[in-house]
Amino acid sequence: MGRNLFARTSAPSLSDGHASIPPFPRRQMLVLAICRICEPIAFMGIFPYVYFMIEDFHVTEDASRISFYAGLVTSAFTFAEFSTGLLWGRLSDKIGRKPVILTGLAGTALSVLVFGFAPNLTVALMARAIGGLLNGNMGVLSTTITELITVKEHQPRAYTVLPVVWCLGSIIGPMIGGALARPCISYPNLFSPGTIWDRYPYLLPNLFSAFVVLVGVINGFLFLEETHAQKKMERDRGLELGHWILSKLTGFRKCTEPRDEKSKLSDPEDEMSPLINHDEQLPTYRTNENTPASSPRLRSASAPAITQDSLDLTQPSEHIGVGFSKTFTRPVIMNIISFGILAFHTMTFDQLLPVFLATAPPKNKMETSLPFKFVDGFNLDSKTVGIVLSIQGAYMLFMNTFVVPKILSRFGTWRSFRFIVVAYFLLYLVTPYLVLLPPAYRMIGLAVVIAWKCTFATIVYPSNAILLAESSPNKLVLGTINGVAASSASLCRAFGPIISGILYAVGLESGYSGLAWWFTALVAIGGAVVGLRVPDPSVRSPSHDENINNAHDCDVEVAEPHRASGHTHEAATEPRS
Repeated sequence: MGRNLFARTSAPSLSDGHASIPPFPRRQMLVLAICRICEPIAFMGIFPYVYFMIEDFHVTEDASRISFYAGLVTSAFTFAEFSTGLLWGRLSDKIGRKPVILTGLAGTALSVLVFGFAPNLTVALMARAIGGLLNGNMGVLSTTITELITVKEHQPRAYTVLPVVWCLGSIIGPMIGGALARPCISYPNLFSPGTIWDRYPYLLPNLFSAFVVLVGVINGFLFLEETHAQKKMERDRGLELGHWILSKLTGFRKCTEPRDEKSKLSDPEDEMSPLINHDEQLPTYRTNENTPASSPRLRSASAPAITQDSLDLTQPSEHIGVGFSKTFTRPVIMNIISFGILAFHTMTFDQLLPVFLATAPPKNKMETSLPFKFVDGFNLDSKTVGIVLSIQGAYMLFMNTFVVPKILSRFGTWRSFRFIVVAYFLLYLVTPYLVLLPPAYRMIGLAVVIAWKCTFATIVYPSNAILLAESSPNKLVLGTINGVAASSASLCRAFGPIISGILYAVGLESGYSGLAWWFTALVAIGGAVVGLRVPDPSVRSPSHDENINNAHDCDVEVAEPHRASGHTHEAATEPRS
């Protein structure tokens, strides 16, 4: 049904000696982006007001301990996500990527609704944990992109899409969270005391987040295509409904009508026929946006058509893949460890920054003894903190859109990654000293630090994702590998806010407010040691090549089409997994 939505692309004949680069899958990347943007809006939206939320819960009268409880709220999600990350990754290898992504979005919607109605810290922690337990999308979305984008020329562009979307969410989420939290205080003329908005002062921003997530669920159900090598051949009624809806809309009607008589007469079996490419092939993509049905002329006279009935799709994907020891090779393990350490110290920064900005100067002035003993804070309100975090997201959006793809293309993924992980620790050494600047220059210093942080983060995460994908020995276990990576990162993200929250509270009490930041610098130095041991994926070891060859032997072999005398074959090209 979805065949007529997508354009046919001509490829060079086999005698040309090479195949053209397949087009970039813009439509599916847009659908993935809409699914992804829901989560940063929900996740980052609490940061501007979590400090004040803990105050309203009256958990502690000691202001220096609020950072600890704020860290618990943040970590509840990531601890729960860690406990189920591998499960969701393995489940996506069995049932497909799309069902897991939609389940994760639904879990996020439920989580933010419960969080908005939370009357105390216990319910708030439970709400965040629900979101983490039901959400395994971080690893599954990475797997989906890896299966969708398999030509190196598209990688820098594709692997910055999710960071760009995260940046957009980082703009919208904190801005909405800071603006809509405690509406009876911020907008007394619109929201009267004694109403539901007064009883649940943090419900309004979470209702907004829930609505955005609902849009993401509908978008994914109607327009997201399955990328799993086997499950993409199965019928998708949600996708069929989405195509039908598009066909009824005036603006999309042209796209859904047949282009010519040949497409009208195409055999439905053609959608299951193999695609021509310069490398080995899995069973074809059923309704990829770049690929219509292959012409019957592409089939060799001696090669039977590949149909769903001719393949045994009943076996779980791990039966086709390689063993555990060949899946988690040394490059894969080093990338996962490096990813986890990155997640620890970058999440620590994201958690500490809003607390750092909201911290008020101590009432009783402590003795200052530079360079290490000093205590101070920015003392900003929730609206201003939300604006600062939104500006941070806007800068990251600019970097991901215009700068990062050029840097990765110019200097290479591996070299860019190594430089960033080595230099990261300097950021955390400098940040706590912002409070020592004259008041007129504090915001300037803050802008420099945020730009520094955003530049590093926007380069290192896509680099790590590309290196992990390229180190995978078998595409059929990508869900498992990314699930393990996501679980490791979630565990580290869980410990980061808790440890930094404790250290920040200890630092405020003892007079060393930079203690948490300097500890984070030590962790980043450990990440540099591990990052330097991540091998260059362009230098393949014999054992790695053997693993890939073994994996390819498991794929369904398709007889290579031949070129008839006097005819040039047209081939539909697409990113293959």
